[in-house]
Amino acid sequence: MSQLWSQLQLFLPGWLDLLQILFVAFLLFRVLLIIQRTRAMQILLGVLVIAAAYLLSQVLRLTLIESLLSTLLQYGAIAALVVFQPELRTALSRLGQSRLLRIVNPMPENQLIDEIVHGVTELVRKKIGAIIVLEQEVGLDEYAQTGSRERVGVSAAMLQTIFTPGTPLHDGAVIIVGTEIRAAGAILPLTQFAVADKALGTRHRAAIGLSEETDALVIVVSEETAKISVAMRGRLERDVEPARLREILGGTLPERAGALVSPPPLA
Repeated sequence: MSQLWSQLQLFLPGWLDLLQILFVAFLLFRVLLIIQRTRAMQILLGVLVIAAAYLLSQVLRLTLIESLLSTLLQYGAIAALVVFQPELRTALSRLGQSRLLRIVNPMPENQLIDEIVHGVTELVRKKIGAIIVLEQEVGLDEYAQTGSRERVGVSAAMLQTIFTPGTPLHDGAVIIVGTEIRAAGAILPLTQFAVADKALGTRHRAAIGLSEETDALVIVVSEETAKISVAMRGRLERDVEPARLREILGGTLPERAGALVSPPPLA
């Protein structure tokens, strides 16, 4: 009995093993957060299907299929580096923006919020339409590629300049990553659900559409009504005052009950 117990103890993880398991699990979780709802996730699922087919061919002893899939998987690692190159670049960039690393390199969030709120307020005052996207956990690189790639600091003056009517980029969306504008004039997906309020324009539908596909926070300024709207998780909060916008950006208060408009599903 004692011999059996000593053998079983070999399978009991120590504190160092548990630490390694937690570290690997955290890395896998972060990778899945980055690639979810992107083409990389679809490619990853395809790789898993091929791997499952390879294991099945081994079990059933399908030598021809096993040989073909073995060759495919051998060269698949090199192909994956090429295919996933944009996602790998984004992942490394986002790693530097991790909340864990912000302790070492703190981000001036209050200044960022001040610049965004001031810029949006000026756009409202001038009745200039705008759509501003703030990236959260899910990467927006595939949407940034549809516009002009930029890398400039966020400022109220820059936001006003980009959305000034007549400029080349005023019709698209601005994508903000961290404290930088990473793209301007970007094209966003429209919501696939029917929107009951016909007064909502293309900007509002695009804001809802992106918030349905990602966890991004999207700010919309209507040039017709000079009102601010905020889209989050597929829902739209309308008639947002600057003080409320500051609260949403700071994450200090929960959403007001009943203030969000959810589009009904298509019939």
